[in-house]
Amino acid sequence: MDFGKLPNVDQVDFRLPAEPESNRRFLSDLSINGQIPEIYVGPTGYNMKPWVGKWYPFGAKDRDFLRHYGTQFNTIEFNTTHYRMPDSALVDRWIAETPEDFRFCPKLPQSISHARDLGLSTYEPRIFCETIIGLGVRLGYCFMQLPPHFGPKELPILDRFLAAVAPLIPLAVEVRHPVFFQDGPESRYLFDLLRDYHTAAVITDVAGRRDVCHMQQTTSATLIRFVGNDLHPSDYRRIQEWSGRLKQWTEQGLRQVYFFAHEPDNLLAPELSQYCVETFSKTMPEVRMRGPKQVPGQQGSLF
Repeated sequence: MDFGKLPNVDQVDFRLPAEPESNRRFLSDLSINGQIPEIYVGPTGYNMKPWVGKWYPFGAKDRDFLRHYGTQFNTIEFNTTHYRMPDSALVDRWIAETPEDFRFCPKLPQSISHARDLGLSTYEPRIFCETIIGLGVRLGYCFMQLPPHFGPKELPILDRFLAAVAPLIPLAVEVRHPVFFQDGPESRYLFDLLRDYHTAAVITDVAGRRDVCHMQQTTSATLIRFVGNDLHPSDYRRIQEWSGRLKQWTEQGLRQVYFFAHEPDNLLAPELSQYCVETFSKTMPEVRMRGPKQVPGQQGSLF
């Protein structure tokens, strides 16, 4: 992911922001009903030949990569749907190749997220929803990644879009316009809008745009896009701090966490995911999660 990428991160202050006061009020109102929190950790793609013999079995074929991915991870930030509208046959194949505890988090097609009216003048949003809901229990949260120029004046369009789409699918929204991360009426309006429509606010933790790591909670699930830097020492410190924050949120009432591990070219994302699960499991032993293990014949964990 190039958004917010820096050539050197040695001087970046990666500390997480303070907890917004709105989170305490919002999380305290959530109905837990004895539900055990769940954390899903995974990278952003599965077609990775360099993982063969390390995270995928020796000799694994391309056609089997998704099946092997599903045995290692329990979620994926699914970019495939951003570039291609899926059909029901493809959805059925995804179901057949993944275990029941696996959760897809598909990105809305860019023909919707980058359209001036978010596709409301077309049938595309409804077609996408009707198709993707076919994933059944394997559907985590769909998320719409809005372009950086999508700003406050477009909020009425987002309101109409959420009114039409949010009742149909579990939905999360990522915004990048800087004004939404300033303490002002625009940001308050946006996050209140997401809460009203039970839509998650995507949090992105990346070196060059610390403002988008906003901490706002708007539903009982949160999606976090964590962008590492080739396993720089700060990656591990950041994960440790996230572990404490997630423990706090799950104790307060958050029920689901989708934590997407980004590394350059996706190559080291399994190592980062493994460290996440090991760290989170120590901090939150009561939370359901699973993570990758290197195939037999490889060296043990690096951590």
